Amino acid sequence: MNFMRFKWLYFLLSALVLVPGIISLILFGLRPSIDFTGGSLLELRFEKEMKILRNEDIKSIVDEKGFEVYSVQSSGEKQFLIRMKPINKDDASTIKAALADKFEEMPEEIRFETVGPILGQELLIKTLVAILLAAGSILGYVAWAFKKLKFGACAIIAMFHDTLVILGIFSLLGHFLGAEIDTLFVTAMLTILSFSVHDTVVVYDRIRESQKRFPGEKFVNLVNKSIAETLIRSVNNSMTIIFMLLALWLLGGTTIKWFTFTLLIGTISGTYSSTFTAAPLLVLWNQIEERRKK
Repeated sequence: MNFMRFKWLYFLLSALVLVPGIISLILFGLRPSIDFTGGSLLELRFEKEMKILRNEDIKSIVDEKGFEVYSVQSSGEKQFLIRMKPINKDDASTIKAALADKFEEMPEEIRFETVGPILGQELLIKTLVAILLAAGSILGYVAWAFKKLKFGACAIIAMFHDTLVILGIFSLLGHFLGAEIDTLFVTAMLTILSFSVHDTVVVYDRIRESQKRFPGEKFVNLVNKSIAETLIRSVNNSMTIIFMLLALWLLGGTTIKWFTFTLLIGTISGTYSSTFTAAPLLVLWNQIEERRKK
């Protein structure tokens, strides 16, 4: 099958996902958690069924006690997530007592975390450095392994394709649903980058083998042949991961909900980009090289 006949269609599909995400990143940015901004996070759950219990009610009660609240959002049924300036354990007990007086029930503490702003800044810097080091190392290794820069460059472009897909989706989710990025998000991002490049290298390695076996064949035909030989393997491998992540996302706890979702979106994007972004980019690069030689 001539997969590369539709390479511009693959680029168009990628653009339909990337462009809204990039626009969202420019307009809204990402919604950082306290891991990056510094502050405290207090998650509480009520057992009684209270018909009138709004986020604004909880925020006003905490504000009355003199604590500066960034936001209050629902994190489950009768469960609320309060983000505020750094507080200690005694302050958290004071907040729970105030809510107990108001609603005649002591809420259950699900989670309490405090991160200072200095640590938040360090985490952000380390995250950026980690991504840059990973990209540079992968570029150098793939270029060395395949003895040509274009293999490494196309692999990195496909990797950043997956990065922008995830960042764009989370920018939209952060603006409309309050999804936050934290250290788990960073872990998932780095994991997905590794997965994406691994799948790309499998396709590239088959292209290299075909070049040795059929030295006189057109490059685009070798790419089509390599994709046909590796596509089923890539899909089967990815589907086993996707099924597991779907089960974890649907049945797992709220604390790993967005972490699992990041891995799920990244796996789908990585599987697509390895075949329908990295390979077409390689064909396009080769065509430009041939035109320059002529």
